[in-house]
Parts: sequence; C-alpha cells; structure tokens
Amino acid sequence: MTPFQAAALTETKAIEEMLTASGYSKTAIDYYINKPHMGRIPDADIASEMTGTCGDTMGITIKMDNGVVGDAKYQVMGCAGAISAAMAVVDLIKGKDLEYARSIDDGTVYKVLQEIPVKKHHCIQLAVKTLHKALDTHRL
Repeated sequence: MTPFQAAALTETKAIEEMLTASGYSKTAIDYYINKPHMGRIPDADIASEMTGTCGDTMGITIKMDNGVVGDAKYQVMGCAGAISAAMAVVDLIKGKDLEYARSIDDGTVYKVLQEIPVKKHHCIQLAVKTLHKALDTHRL
C-alpha cells in the first residue's frame, strides 16, 4: 500500500467513525463515501434542480430506456445526509417505470438508509422533491 492509499484509508475510517457517532447507518455512510450515482447524464431525458431550505442544492438527470429508468444521477452540493439520500433514490428508481418513481416518498428512502440523524431528515425530503419536480416537468 502506498503512503497515499494509507492516508486515504485512514481518512475514510475517520469519516465513517464521525458519521456513525452522528447517527448515520452503515448504509447511509457507504452511500456518502462511495457516491455510486453522483454525476450528470449529458443526454438525459428528464432533469431538474432544487435548493433546500438549508441551502443544499441538488440536481437529477434521468435517462429512460424502453419506459423504465435506465440510469439516473444526482449532482449534490450538500452534506452527508443529502448525498446519501440522493444515492438511495437512484437505487430505488433504476429499472423501474415512472409511475413507481412517482410513488417514492420520504419513508421509502428512509427505509433504505435505515438511519440518519433527525436533523437531516429534510435531506431526504429534498432528494424526493427534486425527483418529483423532474417527473412533474416531464409530464408537461
């Protein structure tokens, strides 16, 4: 292991410990650290952006594939709660139709995350509202 890799591993462990102590589940922490669906789809079929009351901003891009969500990505400028919630939303909607995606609510996302601090529940709401805004725009 190189010194750079060792330092990165140490930093990751420190972040995990801090988030665990703050009340985040392992699932939420993994989403935050790995950011599996972070980014932007340049040729997206559906897109939207929102800023929450806390100042966190997120945008979603969705690429459809034969009537289902083929891919989706969020760009998030925000905290661990916002990032983990956005990543969970993508896992919930990929491979599903838009009717199912519209049914996603805060409780559905919370069940995936398992636990995040109460003060961060608004992050789940922001991720869901950003998705719904994109889907509502797509309807027009």
